Amino acid sequence: MDYHLQLPIGEEVIKKLRVGDIVYLSGKTFTARDEAHHKMIKADKSTLPFNPAGMALYHCGPLIKKTNRGWEVVSAGPTTSNRMELFEDKFLEKYGINIIIGKGGMGERTKKALQQHNAIYVAYTGGAGALAAEKIVAVTAVYWLEELGMPEAVWIFNVKDFGPLVVAMDAHGESLYEKKKP
Repeated sequence: MDYHLQLPIGEEVIKKLRVGDIVYLSGKTFTARDEAHHKMIKADKSTLPFNPAGMALYHCGPLIKKTNRGWEVVSAGPTTSNRMELFEDKFLEKYGINIIIGKGGMGERTKKALQQHNAIYVAYTGGAGALAAEKIVAVTAVYWLEELGMPEAVWIFNVKDFGPLVVAMDAHGESLYEKKKP
C-alpha cells in the first residue's frame, strides 16, 4: 500500500504501516551519521540547537553547495544505516524519533527499539542521491558544519513527497532483512 504522509506522524499512523508498504514523506527531516549520533547522544536535550521531535532521521551525508540564495543540495543519497546499529536504540529512546530513513537495513537492537518506541525504518535506494536531492525543497539549517564537516554535520531539510521509501522494519517486529521461516 502507498502512503503520502505529512511529518510529524502520529503513533496511530506508525502502527498502521507494515513491512513492504511504500511511503512518501513531506515535512522536516534531519541528517545524522556516526559523528552526529555520538554528539547528540552525549548532549543534554535541553541544549541541543534544534528539536528533532517530529522530524524523520535520515542517515545521509549530503553533498551541498553554498549559493548566493543559501544552500543547494546536489546529492542526498542514504548512507549505510548499519553503521549506526550500536547506538540507534539509545538515540530512539532519547529523542523519540519515529521514522528512520536509510539503506541496507539495521540489526536486532534497532528492531527491538523500533517495537519499543513505536517507530519504523524505511529504506531509500542507494545510488539515487541526485533524485533524492530533487525532493528537498529547502535547507532550513545546518549544525556543527565547522566541527564535523559537510557529510557528518546535521542538515535540516524540508522535503516534499520524499520517496519512494519502503517500510523495511516496522513497529511490529517485522523486517525485510530477515528470512521468513516456512
